[in-house]
Amino acid sequence: MPARDNKPGEDRRLGEDRAIPRRDFLQGVLVGAASTLSGPLLRAYGADAAAPESAAQDRPDYYPPLLTGLRGSHPGSFEAAHALRDGAGAGAGAGVETGLDTGERYDLVVVGGGISGLAAAHFFRARSAGPSRVLILENHDDFGGHAKRNEFHVEGGLQLLNGGTLEIDSPRPYSAVAAGLLRELGIDVAALSRKIEHRQFYARLGLRSAAFFDREIFGADRLVAGLGRVPTHELLAHAPLSAQERADIERIEDGTADYLPHLSSEAKKLYLSRISYRDFLRDLVKAGPAALAFYQPKSHNWWAVGIDAVSALDCWAFGYPGFRGLKLPRGSIARMGYTPSGYMDSGGSATLHFPDGNATIARLLVRSLISDAVPGATAEDVVGARVDYGRLDRPGADVRLRLNSTVVRATHVGDPGSAREIAVTYLRQGRAYTVRARGCVLACWNVMIPYLVPELPETQKTALHSLVKSPLVYTNVALRNWRAFRKLGIAEIYSPGCYHSSLRLNPKVDVGAYHSPVSPDDPILLQMLRVPTAPGLSEHEQNKAGRAELLATPFATFEHNIRDQLTRMLTAGGFDPVTDIEAITVNRWPHGYAPEYNPLWDPDVPPAQRANVLGRARFGRITIANSDAGAAAYTDSAIDQADRAVNELLRA
Repeated sequence: MPARDNKPGEDRRLGEDRAIPRRDFLQGVLVGAASTLSGPLLRAYGADAAAPESAAQDRPDYYPPLLTGLRGSHPGSFEAAHALRDGAGAGAGAGVETGLDTGERYDLVVVGGGISGLAAAHFFRARSAGPSRVLILENHDDFGGHAKRNEFHVEGGLQLLNGGTLEIDSPRPYSAVAAGLLRELGIDVAALSRKIEHRQFYARLGLRSAAFFDREIFGADRLVAGLGRVPTHELLAHAPLSAQERADIERIEDGTADYLPHLSSEAKKLYLSRISYRDFLRDLVKAGPAALAFYQPKSHNWWAVGIDAVSALDCWAFGYPGFRGLKLPRGSIARMGYTPSGYMDSGGSATLHFPDGNATIARLLVRSLISDAVPGATAEDVVGARVDYGRLDRPGADVRLRLNSTVVRATHVGDPGSAREIAVTYLRQGRAYTVRARGCVLACWNVMIPYLVPELPETQKTALHSLVKSPLVYTNVALRNWRAFRKLGIAEIYSPGCYHSSLRLNPKVDVGAYHSPVSPDDPILLQMLRVPTAPGLSEHEQNKAGRAELLATPFATFEHNIRDQLTRMLTAGGFDPVTDIEAITVNRWPHGYAPEYNPLWDPDVPPAQRANVLGRARFGRITIANSDAGAAAYTDSAIDQADRAVNELLRA
């Protein structure tokens, strides 16, 4: 279903004329630097020497998790970085003259307040000899990075949903360092998973998965319940498909043919690593256009790209259909040294979903660094805690977390080989400021680092520029009730032709004093996934095109398509978009998942020569973290890279 524009009168039918929270502003003031930027990036960072105004985060009512409208990379969080990328300030001086010297001196400045940056601050303080002072600079109006927390208060009750990182999980077991950090923060993954998650809640109510066939792609709007639960032929009997189209999907789901009978298992895996899942279905399984359209967005959730840009081997590893007859044993391809991202010989990690996703981890890290900013003492009570943002950046504190601060330069004061200090310049409230530190960890998106540190070797900058992240959107909708889902017997919907390719009711999680809704009459949160793609291009070119699309898409377009899609899916259950939608938060991530090795597009080189490894090399007193540096879009990678970056810095 392509993006749809309003027709006359349609806005009223869908409820778009109804006032719901759509705030992109905080206390009436746009958060971030963009609202006050003037000239080419403040005339190459030149700053008014006037004293900084009172920061938004110090106001008593500052609480960004409650904001709705466009979130994720929200307005005000990226404009300064884009201006730097586009050349503004490229000729600025490399020293502290690029911003007003605040007089602040730290042992460490961390650029990026996501899980990797917060973990770096935590590790640095724990491993330093004696007390240390740390400043964390974050360009967004909240900490956590992709671990975004969305809060809704519907009919007086608190409801939470992740606006980014979903849960603790990984295709690898957590490393000793990452698992140790979780334990130190009070997270016992196995015990909490048994205690707080109710994975079968909707199934026990008789609610199943469904597929929605839309009229633009499949000829008619049709909701078909039982996806993955009833026999394929029974499910497809109700779909708007021809007999041949149904046969194609049945062959993919239930077929046992060996499409590569003359190859060994090792050779089959090598072959599958070099073709996309779409090509496997089209060229080997002989699926037609309708079947290919049905599966095209199946990989959105894991890779934020369609099946035309994901290897067939990765899809086999994740249990996608069509491979049964190949009888492939689990394990890596020894010849390539390549293990598909969905499976390791040692198995994956344990899983755990908090109500706000891994924002709980970010909050626990902040509590470990600035204890009086996050009340409580356990991993359970932190879920319902209200963070006191006014305590995050107090003068004289050993750890300070400064929001709405976009770093535009990190440079050695002197020669990188012998310098004893780093000067870090950032923009905040329309002014440029510079602080100094003995070391710096760049825990920001790696693709920006060449602009922040233009003195880097060209080979390293080239490697960093190649680390293109995958864009995606988590749209969270507050509903007045979920009676329509109950009546239709569904809890989640796969919608391959729609603006959002899937949606699901908020998982039931009860932790501490927080309790999820239990009655269909209660308000509930609904999460929808959108991945903007450009099939036919390489993965990274699709990522770039999708990013441009997201940044150009206004909230009104998202809202219209959300209302239209839900109405077409759920009207038979009594859903009314005018009265049932209470609030909408669109978590837009133009730079979403960290780039992972993709055998379809990436050069076949030893791991030590891959771009993420070359790009993360230490440069004097500057080291690099973030999951980008680990080429794995998982929280354990973010923690492991923070560990490595801090160790490199301390050894230096």
